[in-house]
Amino acid sequence: MNLARLVPVLALLSTLPCSGQNPEVPNAPTTPVTASEIAPPKDLLARIRAEGMERSQVMGTLSYLTDVVGPRLTGSPGLRRASEWSRDQLTRWGLENAQLEPWGPFGRGWSLRRFSAQVIAPQSIPLIAFPKAWSPSLGTKPLQAEIVHVDIKKSEDFEKFRGKLKGKIVLDGPVREIKVKFESPAVRHTDATLLALANSDGSSATTRVSTTTPNPLATPEQRAALALLPRRSQFYSEEGVAVLLQPSRIGDSGTLFTSAATVYPPRSKTATSKMTKTAEPNAKTKAGAPIRSISPWKTDAPPIVPQVIVAAEHYNRLVRMTEQGEKLRAAIELQIDYHAQDLMAANVVAEIRGSDLANEVVMLGAHLDSWQSGTGATDNAAGSAIVMEAVRILKAIELEPRRTIRVALWTGEEQGLLGSKAYVAEHFGVAKNAPATAGAAVPRNETDTFAPPPLGPLPEIEKKPAHEHLSVYFNLDNGGGKIRGIYLQRNDAVAQLFRQWLKPFKDLGAETVSLRSTGGTDHLSFDAVGLPGFQFIQDDIEYTTRTHHANMDVYDRVIPDDLKQAAVIMATFVYQAAMRDEKIPRKPIAIPTPTAATAPVSAATQ
Repeated sequence: MNLARLVPVLALLSTLPCSGQNPEVPNAPTTPVTASEIAPPKDLLARIRAEGMERSQVMGTLSYLTDVVGPRLTGSPGLRRASEWSRDQLTRWGLENAQLEPWGPFGRGWSLRRFSAQVIAPQSIPLIAFPKAWSPSLGTKPLQAEIVHVDIKKSEDFEKFRGKLKGKIVLDGPVREIKVKFESPAVRHTDATLLALANSDGSSATTRVSTTTPNPLATPEQRAALALLPRRSQFYSEEGVAVLLQPSRIGDSGTLFTSAATVYPPRSKTATSKMTKTAEPNAKTKAGAPIRSISPWKTDAPPIVPQVIVAAEHYNRLVRMTEQGEKLRAAIELQIDYHAQDLMAANVVAEIRGSDLANEVVMLGAHLDSWQSGTGATDNAAGSAIVMEAVRILKAIELEPRRTIRVALWTGEEQGLLGSKAYVAEHFGVAKNAPATAGAAVPRNETDTFAPPPLGPLPEIEKKPAHEHLSVYFNLDNGGGKIRGIYLQRNDAVAQLFRQWLKPFKDLGAETVSLRSTGGTDHLSFDAVGLPGFQFIQDDIEYTTRTHHANMDVYDRVIPDDLKQAAVIMATFVYQAAMRDEKIPRKPIAIPTPTAATAPVSAATQ
């Protein structure tokens, strides 16, 4: 999921306030927990477990989506193929109304036809590298050009390179320090981190914190360089740079992380002609407002310099070679296709029809789209395979839910939760004063789409009739790690219920209920309009350090037993929600900010 994405994964939570019980929420709806919810029939749980653990098809689904289809960038033929296959597979498993539901317009798609990059003089150095999505082609033949290093730290640095970069391959930025790691890149939640989540009073949100990956904006110099990014981008275009080589901002050992190309509007001809050597502008418009980036998938996006991410170790070596006086030349082949014939995107939806409460709906979902450098295994073919497996389990053991169970595979998630936002706006409603083009491709920097919801009252909602018929939405999109519990999104009314539903899975490591809100993925689209939307707590494994948006996000980095466990738990949660007499409780209109903490829970009672 995304550049500055906030998602729940492993965090060092020693600074969290502790409280043993979640704070009471005045006027919160209460729903009694029935005996069947406290102790669901053992034979039912056994059947779900047996189907999910002994006859699982989740890894076969994952393999098709990753190995066969590969990258699934929104708007690309790869995503279309994955969507159509998923729709047909759900139909084969017996689900009804399986379809691709259009949303948009999104914009143009992008796919890679050919790519290679290597230094060819004074020696041959094949590079671990990958182009950013929506970068343009270099032509039908490989480009051969000189490599130069450009490190612009302040406005005065532009003059050093003016008139010297035309046709050059530019190493854009300083070397990135890489330290030897003595900690494992793969981690699971510990008792301490789970206890901290259980003790949370909900006043803070979960964000991704890595103990092994450095903060790329940790120093004043790094932050100053980021402030110059818009102007630097414009400068490279004006100077006629052929290709930008940029270091992966995180990752090492040959792992690189990449997403979309950076696009800024060109400066006006008047502004360019008035340039003087002492008047290089900063990264603001004439009116003083920051320069906004442009979504590269927009059909009217301006031309840009092709942008290639290089593994940090390789990038660093090239910089050091230029500093030693070596004259480097490289050959880069980059051929891509833009897909603008159909600007609409589509979500995949399918149903298990309910019985006496069929007009009410329980939903589960995950996003199907991915970035381009790996095969999108942990982000998020794993989640898609798990939710598909959950409904397959329910069909295979012939359970008949009271409510309709609807599974959704979202698209456009990586560009800002676009598919789920469009679906919610179409079917359930929108927050008043929300953009009229809900679900459309809004530039990412205009709003932090991935942030958890702020504390305080929910906005007034323009509801559609189906708003009252949705019971709950369950989401999975935090990598391939097994489920350890669930985030309540500060909805204390469901705490007792979810604790009871998790009890049978204590032996599988899932028992933590946290009042915390978490961001970063598609449950936010439901939460934003007052609908119960939840993301499960998952083990990070290598999500932060090796796979999230990385070239190593591949099938082999997924643990089969973790996916099986998650599918069993999701199937059980969804079925339980579909069988209750009442819908899942919703948040009250206003949620007070927690004031005082009470006694912490113990490890034995979390």
